[in-house]
Amino acid sequence: MKIKASNGFTLEFPSRSSNEGFARSAVACFAAQMDPTINELEDIKTAVSEAVTNAIVHAYPDTIGSVTLRVRICPDNVLEVTVKDRGRGIADVDQARQPMFTTGGEERSGMGFTIMESFVDQLAVRSTLGRGTTVVLRKKLAPRIKAAK
Repeated sequence: MKIKASNGFTLEFPSRSSNEGFARSAVACFAAQMDPTINELEDIKTAVSEAVTNAIVHAYPDTIGSVTLRVRICPDNVLEVTVKDRGRGIADVDQARQPMFTTGGEERSGMGFTIMESFVDQLAVRSTLGRGTTVVLRKKLAPRIKAAK
C-alpha cells in the first residue's frame, strides 16, 4: 500500500561517518515544519542517527557505499524516514533486532535497532544478503494547538 505524502525529500550521500550528523540535522530541519515538541524532535534525531550509523558501519564495513535517506510527511501527522543502503545485508533480521546483538565488534553496543524502536512508533526492517537493507521509521507527532489570531 502506497501512502500519499504531503511533502518530502530524498537525499543520497556516501557512507562516511561525517555524514551521520548531516542526515540527522536534515531530517530535524525538515520535521520542524510539523511543529514537533522538543522531545519529539530529539526522538526523531536519535532514531535517524542510529539508522544511518547502522548503514555506515554495518552495510559497508570495508568500503564507502551509498546511503539513501527519504523523508515524508504522511497523513495523520506521521513523519516517515527511510534509510536504505546497497551493502552486504543482514543475515537474520530478527536476531539483529535483539538487544546487545552486533556484528560490529567490541566497540559496538548492539543496541541500534532497540534504540530506534524505543523512539518511534513503527520500525520496519527489510534486508537481502548482498543487496542491502531498508529501515523505515514512522513517528506520529502530537497535534499542537494553534493560538487564535
